[in-house]
Amino acid sequence: MKNRASLGLAAAVLLLGAIAFYTYHRWSGDESSARATSLATMPTGASAIVYADFAALRQSPFAAEFFAWAPRPQIDDDYAQFLRDTGFDYERDLNRVAVAAIKHGQDTALFAVADGRFDREKIATYASQAGTRETRGGREIFSVPITSAPPNSAAVPASPRKISFTFLRKNRMALSDSADLASLLSQPRTDQDAKEWRERFERLAGSPVFAVIRQDAAPGSALASRAPGGWQSPQLSTLLDQLQWITIAGKPEGDRLRVVTEGECGLDVSARQLADLLNGVLALAQAGLNGPQVRQQLDPQAREAYLEMLKGADVSRLDRGETKSVRLVFDVTPKFLQAARSAVPSVPPRK
Repeated sequence: MKNRASLGLAAAVLLLGAIAFYTYHRWSGDESSARATSLATMPTGASAIVYADFAALRQSPFAAEFFAWAPRPQIDDDYAQFLRDTGFDYERDLNRVAVAAIKHGQDTALFAVADGRFDREKIATYASQAGTRETRGGREIFSVPITSAPPNSAAVPASPRKISFTFLRKNRMALSDSADLASLLSQPRTDQDAKEWRERFERLAGSPVFAVIRQDAAPGSALASRAPGGWQSPQLSTLLDQLQWITIAGKPEGDRLRVVTEGECGLDVSARQLADLLNGVLALAQAGLNGPQVRQQLDPQAREAYLEMLKGADVSRLDRGETKSVRLVFDVTPKFLQAARSAVPSVPPRK
C-alpha cells in the first residue's frame, strides 16, 4: 500500500513537471525563439547591432512615461497614404526589430529583421506600385525609393536610394538599404565572429532593448564629435576607442529604465584607467551641478533630476578572463525625462 502511494505521488510530480515544462515553452518559448532567430540572421561583419522588443516594452509603466514625454512626429501625406494602403502602423503592429550597421568604406548600410503583424498582400501591392518586384536567390524581393511620392502620383522621387525587403515568413520581414539584400540573407554565420556576437547577445538576454558595438565603430571619436562643450574629454574618447566591444542595455523597472553599459578591452590597465576616469566624470558633473552659476541658471527640478541620476550611477570592473570590462549602471527616471526637455547643463572643461 505504501509503495502504491509512493508511485502515485511520483506520477503526480512527473505530471505536474510536464505541465510546467509545457506551459513554460508554450508561453515563453516563442518569444525566446523569435529573439534568437532574429539575431542569428544579423550579418557577422556588422559594426553595431541594435535590438528592441517593442511588444515587451509596451507593457512597462516606463514605456507609458516615455511615450507621453516624447514629442509626437507629425504624420506627413506619404506616411498617411502608406497607413491607408498597407494597414501597417509601427506603433501598434511592430513587435520586435534587430538592426545591423555594416560599414563599406565611408558608407554605412543598414540591415534589419522585423517581426510584427503584416498584411502581406496589401504591402506587396503597395510596394509593387511604388517600386519594383523581382525574384533573387529564390526570394521575392521588393524595392521602393526611400523618398518617394505615393503610388499613382506624377511626382518624381527625391532620392535614388531604395529600401529592399522580403518576407521571411508571415510575421517576419528582412529589410536593407543595401543594393543586394539577397546576399546579406545568404551569408554564412558559423565563424568566430558569429560566436563572439552570440556570447554578447546571451549576456543581454534579460533586456528588451540593447545595442552591441564592435571596436571598428570608433565610439570614442563619435562621442567626441557630438558631445556639447564642457562635456568633451579627449582622454575618455581615446580610452573608448581602445575598447573591443561596448554593450548598452535597457530594462524597464516600474516607471524607470535601468541602463547598463559595459566596455571590454584586452588590458587591465586600460580598464582601470577608464573606471577611474568615469568616476571622475561623475564627480565633476555633480560638482558642476552644485556650482552657484548652474544653480542660478538651471531649473531646480531639472537640477535635482540630474543629481539623482548621477548619485545613483555606479561604476565597477569585471574580469572576464581574456577581456577586462568596465560597467556603468544608472537609472532613467520620469523626473530625468522631464528635465531632459531643458538645456544640458554646462560643466567646467576638463584640465
